[in-house]
Amino acid sequence: MLHRDYLLEIISRFVETVSVALRRALLDGSHESAREVEDSVAALLDLDPQTAMNLAPDSLVTMMLLSGMGDSLASYVAYALDRVGDAYDDWGDTQTAELRWDQAQAVSESFGCDQNAVPEEFAELEAQLSAAD
Repeated sequence: MLHRDYLLEIISRFVETVSVALRRALLDGSHESAREVEDSVAALLDLDPQTAMNLAPDSLVTMMLLSGMGDSLASYVAYALDRVGDAYDDWGDTQTAELRWDQAQAVSESFGCDQNAVPEEFAELEAQLSAAD
């Protein structure tokens, strides 16, 4: 029970932070907010942000596996990486966008997530982003 409560608290904080940052990155064009999303993913995995975001997709999956919480966090991480990839693509940084999308795909495939599914906790954000398109 304690582990479940801890995990729910981690997910809640992650969703809150990432939702605000993704909204600013995708709607306002804030590059700093994109870095906040990446920092949040790295913190979730207890990794240095610079190291985590430069990992090859398979290496990122390995680090998630080693964290012991990969199964519980995969859909959230994949969503965040996929959407921050969209921000980089909007800014013309296709190299970073493709790395984020590849990382998201590797996480989804390795942990059996549907990459096209939006985690319930991100549904409101996704509706706002879709309405702005």
